[in-house]
Amino acid sequence: MPDPNKGSGPERVGQEHFVAPPDEVEVLATDVVVDSGAPISIWRDAWRQLRRNPIFVIAALLIVFVLIVVIWPGLFTGQDPRYCNGDFSMDPSGAGHPFGFDKQGCDIYARTVYGARASVLAGFGATVLFVLIGGTLGALTGFYGGLLDSIVSRVAEIFYAIPLMLAAIVIMQLLDSRTIWTVVVILASFTWPQAARIARSAVIQAKNSDYVTAAKALGVSRIQTLVRHVLPNAAGPLIVVTTLWLGVFIVTEATLSYLGVGLPRTVVSWGADIASGQKEIRTSAILFYPATALALTVLSFIMLGDAVRDALDPKARKR
Repeated sequence: MPDPNKGSGPERVGQEHFVAPPDEVEVLATDVVVDSGAPISIWRDAWRQLRRNPIFVIAALLIVFVLIVVIWPGLFTGQDPRYCNGDFSMDPSGAGHPFGFDKQGCDIYARTVYGARASVLAGFGATVLFVLIGGTLGALTGFYGGLLDSIVSRVAEIFYAIPLMLAAIVIMQLLDSRTIWTVVVILASFTWPQAARIARSAVIQAKNSDYVTAAKALGVSRIQTLVRHVLPNAAGPLIVVTTLWLGVFIVTEATLSYLGVGLPRTVVSWGADIASGQKEIRTSAILFYPATALALTVLSFIMLGDAVRDALDPKARKR
């Protein structure tokens, strides 16, 4: 049928317009919109990816086991790790003493179990301060920018130039009394720029998103926009870095104790036991037990960090 909307002017032959009747138009299946349900958030999608990742499952089980040992070491041994009897010096393993005794006559198994508490507590404490200081400063500077960004960036560059291990050794030697919390503060004080840099980059990327613009258009205040919209969508990279640095902090505490500038000898720690066992490395496997416990703990956190990174980074996922 001719098109009724065409003009009344003269028509060229062969260029007339025709419109098909509505009942003759076939609606294809591709024209039908299928409801796929509610959208899946990035956190639910990441959790679904993690549950299917065997590396994450193994790492999580190891970490849970280590945390149980840290919180309830009495479940695994009834021996006092500080009780030493010279009569048992370098005795082999026996009933109730699966790892034997060291040169001072201390139970190696009990010291390995209780040594987890100092190293893991120092690592977790340093990680909490690492996130609180670095994450907060990085989020604020990335969101507000301006003078605050310039000041924090210049201060962070100063701390970047100071090696963590060197600074920790120098400061720990200057202190008369050293505790776990001393190690925690020192470790976090020289590593917070790492968290600040990651948080700043993630916040800058998130604040330019459409949902932030919509929140501003609705009259949401800047601090509410930061807390409710920007931070939840920028937390992924910081979580990944946190899991990796947790293992680094545990190793650093053990290294300081191994060098004799970390926790005092009265505190049972893996680093101190590794230093003691080094002297008997040619004749005994004392060094093997705390070193293996330290290596497995750090490896589990590194594996966890890699799995979380793959789950939160769409570009790194293996479809």
